[in-house]
Amino acid sequence: MLTITDYSVEQLKDPFGILTGKRYEFLLDLDIPEEDELHSENGVCARVIVKVDEEQFSIISNDLLERGTNQLLDFDMEADEEEAVILFCKEHLPAE
Repeated sequence: MLTITDYSVEQLKDPFGILTGKRYEFLLDLDIPEEDELHSENGVCARVIVKVDEEQFSIISNDLLERGTNQLLDFDMEADEEEAVILFCKEHLPAE
């Protein structure tokens, strides 16, 4: 199971005004058990870009990174982990 220990969120600007909706970048610090294949000595974080367009909410991209080096890890989130991230991001959107 995915445990988020800390996060930051920032709205991404569309300098050309061509994209619909708003986009936010979430940086999530993850607590990964040692026995998990995703575990890293430096720790793992997720960079998640979400799109909010009226009532629709979707993940545009998500990357797992080694904390400190920001090296991209060659793993994908499992369906239940992605669902937990979606719920977390929805609940932590910045107030307008």
